[in-house]
Order: sequence, then structure tokens, then C-alpha cells
Amino acid sequence: VQLQASGGGLVQPGGSTTLSCVVSGFTLAFNDMAWYRQAPGKQRELVADISRSGQTNYADSVKGRFTIARHVMENTLYLYLNSLTPEDTARYYCNQRPGLPTWGQGTQVTVSS
Repeated sequence: VQLQASGGGLVQPGGSTTLSCVVSGFTLAFNDMAWYRQAPGKQRELVADISRSGQTNYADSVKGRFTIARHVMENTLYLYLNSLTPEDTARYYCNQRPGLPTWGQGTQVTVSS
């Protein structure tokens, strides 16, 4: 199983970015998937999830600003981040929900001017 997240980087407050996660070793469409994040000194938290049927849910802190999506044919999960604030600075990970023991490297999003 591989979960290869990419995207993010340094973004200005109020800006946007897109994260992608290429999944291998299992079929994304047959699993509930999620994006998680972990900020320095904090526990990993669930940001957004998408069920096998396509139903989405979001943490209150990102509702209305982030959008989770998937491209079934590409076996890729996406997270669209808008109206970013410094509080969104974290390392972002994709995984199944609940998460597999294997976590990829994630991708860093830093929101700063």
C-alpha cells in the first residue's frame, strides 16, 4: 500500500492550494477515504472524509473552505483548500477512514505572509 500525497507548499493567508494523493495497493472507490492533518505539537486530526458512496463530511474548522474529491479512474484523492489561515499550517495526509497502519509522508502546507 502506498499513499503519495503532493501539493501544498507556502501559501499566503487567504490563498488557495490543491493537494493530491495517489493511492496504490487498493482501490480508492471501494473504501472510505479521508484527509488528516497534524500541526507541530498537536495530535493528528481528521479534516475531511468521503465515503464509498461519495458522501462528504468536514471538520467544523474547514467547513465551507475545503473540498474533498476523488478521481476514481486515476485512483487519486484530492483536497481543495481555500481561504487559508495560519491555523491551517500542518502536514496533510491521506488515508482510509479509519486509517490504515501505513501512513505516507504527507505534504506540508504552510500559511504565512
